[in-house]
Amino acid sequence: MRYVDEFRDPEKARYLVKDIQRLATRIPATADRPLQLMEFCGGHTHTIFKYGIEQMLPRSVELVHGPGCPVCVLPMGRVDDCVTIAERPEVIFTTFGDAMRVPGSRKSLLQAKAAGADVRMVYSPLDALGIARDNPDREVVFFGLGFETTMPATALTILAAGHQHVSNFSVFCNHITTLPTIKAILDSSDMELDGFLGPGHVSMVIGTHPYHFIAGHYHKPVVIAGFEPLDILQSLWMLLKQLAERRCAVENQYARIVSEAGNTQALDAIQQVFEIREYFEWRGLGSIDHSGVRIRDRFAAFDTERRFTVPNLSIADPKACQCGEVLKGVIKPWECKVFGRACTPEMPLGSLMVSSEGACAAYFNYGKMPAEVPAAAEEVP
Repeated sequence: MRYVDEFRDPEKARYLVKDIQRLATRIPATADRPLQLMEFCGGHTHTIFKYGIEQMLPRSVELVHGPGCPVCVLPMGRVDDCVTIAERPEVIFTTFGDAMRVPGSRKSLLQAKAAGADVRMVYSPLDALGIARDNPDREVVFFGLGFETTMPATALTILAAGHQHVSNFSVFCNHITTLPTIKAILDSSDMELDGFLGPGHVSMVIGTHPYHFIAGHYHKPVVIAGFEPLDILQSLWMLLKQLAERRCAVENQYARIVSEAGNTQALDAIQQVFEIREYFEWRGLGSIDHSGVRIRDRFAAFDTERRFTVPNLSIADPKACQCGEVLKGVIKPWECKVFGRACTPEMPLGSLMVSSEGACAAYFNYGKMPAEVPAAAEEVP
């Protein structure tokens, strides 16, 4: 298929749904104990809600919305660090747009901007590097966040800053890694997952080979999935086919983009600039070993955490917010006590309501609400 319309063909979707239902009858699962298939990537969650894919599936198949939205898993303490840096008078703080609205314990970056901090939205780290060249008397900080998808752009920008001798540019590195997080989810005692839709954009960089431990060690099938509705349906069909045939393998539905080896140039840039942290804190998931990266000593001049004093405090989420349970798939977004009441896209309490890839925002915009929506909490601490 070559055109977008072909990936949204209703007739093909009906055929896939029919065969998904047929395969589901061959698997010992019920509505009381359904198959639990996790889509790790927030982009997949967005497609699933937007096109109503959950409503197409048999009741014996349940989709679990994973933590694959980097804005959503950003801990509140790191947002507070961003605000502290941005409020320095010599700093121009640059970031992607959705990160501006993530609430910290005091304020968001957007609120800091309204209060006078020089916070600017950029579309890539190269935009931030350009701002640094244009403002040699200011310190320009780029908020580096995201999975392996966005790491190469940050790494290449740091390499460019070195080549161009731009001395007033640095990166506040909050990049995170996919595989240790999947392992932490599989090791969690409150998770009973039967298979994974693998993240397409991450896999475009790292390839399919790194996922083999999921099938080999944990005996869970994995299908790397694209982002159009037929991509999702075909990937679910491939997962169910593996389960019906009692197989566990890593299969690649997104072969038009993803290769076995990944993008070697992107991986080389990541390897040059970053090294693995011993641990990194995730919102709702706690500290996960080797799940983040930091800037290597060779590029210390471009590391915001070495250039400025960063508090790096651990701040607990508001008690009423249940982002952690949603991130782990323990509850659905609408089961959160503040969903749609104290927490909306216009006034988000939790990070999952901020990003368009967050499960709560996607469910709020596209989800079919149940008849009984939880009452709003009277007070939100």
